[in-house]
Amino acid sequence: MTTTHSAGHPGTARTRFVIAIDGPSGTGKSTVAKELARRLGAGYLDTGALYRLVALAVLRAGVAPEDPAAVAPVLAGLELRPPLDPDAQQHLLSGDDVTADIRGVPVTQAVTPISAQPQVRTWLHDLQRGTALGGRMVVEGRDIGTVIVPEADLKIFLTADEAERARRRHGETSGAAGDVAEVGADLRRRDLVDSTRATAPLRPADDAEHVDSSSLTVEEVVARILAAAGKRGIR
Repeated sequence: MTTTHSAGHPGTARTRFVIAIDGPSGTGKSTVAKELARRLGAGYLDTGALYRLVALAVLRAGVAPEDPAAVAPVLAGLELRPPLDPDAQQHLLSGDDVTADIRGVPVTQAVTPISAQPQVRTWLHDLQRGTALGGRMVVEGRDIGTVIVPEADLKIFLTADEAERARRRHGETSGAAGDVAEVGADLRRRDLVDSTRATAPLRPADDAEHVDSSSLTVEEVVARILAAAGKRGIR
């Protein structure tokens, strides 16, 4: 049975809602989603961080990220509790603070083959969905509006042109992932894997609102999404 969310009276705020922010890397999903959560007094779920935690666990176990048979026992021993405060995103793995580690180059390289595995996506599905439906939530990822919460109250598909995405990602990594051209090539490879994988490929939901952030400030993107949310009683 599909869960639905009550629309409520136009003049009242929702007590429960899900805003899904999907899109490829470098489009500003995290920055925008966090700011939306702050403005709305909502929880924030970074589903990409969960895949990075799995990737780090696999690397620490010393097994190949591309080997599903080797990844399976690592998954079986994992317990993840995602942080929901947009201003306190501390990620733990076996009790260790790995917030910085999951953004490093080794994890960034490993997360693509990890996230393409159906067993990983299935394992994370219930955790992501259960968390997303826990109240007032802004959830970012690549398949939130299509797979995790297809009944989300508002679905946004965030895009940006390739050059701008590469520039942003290069800045986020302080050049650790290579020059802008190398980062752009990595983004193209990730886009291809994400959009062609058999399970939960990256694509906009049919009813998603598209926002191109290429020439917009964070404030402008947030304002557009808040306007769309307000029409749905989300405030």
